[in-house]
Parts: sequence; C-alpha cells; structure tokens
Amino acid sequence: MSALIYTVFANRADARAVSARLLDEKFVACANLLGSIEAMFEWEGERGEGEEFAVLFKTHEARLDDAVARLEALHPYDTPAILGWRVEAHGAATADWLAGLTG
Repeated sequence: MSALIYTVFANRADARAVSARLLDEKFVACANLLGSIEAMFEWEGERGEGEEFAVLFKTHEARLDDAVARLEALHPYDTPAILGWRVEAHGAATADWLAGLTG
C-alpha cells in the first residue's frame, strides 16, 4: 500500500536538502516540491501568517512511520508540522514502484 507525507519548509533550499536526504536514505521514492504557499496559522496563542514551501512525499506504507521520524529529525523547524497517511487507492504501477522501497 502507498503512503503520503506532507510538510512545509521555510524555503526551497531546505526543502530540496531534506528531500534529497530522504531519497538517498530510501525513506521515500519521490518528493514533489509543490512550491510557495501562503500560511495562516495559530501558534502559541497567537495568529500568524507567512510564506512557506510545501512538499509532498510518496513512500510505501511499510516505510511511513520511519520516514516521518526521519523527516522530523532532519527538519530545520523546532516543531515541524508533519502529516503522514496511508493511501487505500492507488494505481498498480504506483504500488509496484513504491514497493521497491521495502527491498
């Protein structure tokens, strides 16, 4: 089964560096650098807003928990927002491709 992980970074350089590490270390098979997004958020009792850089990672469900933990360790934010979920519907070719991560 497939899985996805979503997070944001302060800039493209950080997003690319962490994505490359996750790819090199075989935690993910793909990183879609989605680009600049506007963020509005509630943090420590205050309303904030700013620009961030979104990334969507593709992985195999067997690697999801480890990939999330590794992403959290590599992420430059002190408390990064990282969301991962298992995908129940996917194309057969996608499932085969991502299964390669489990060796």
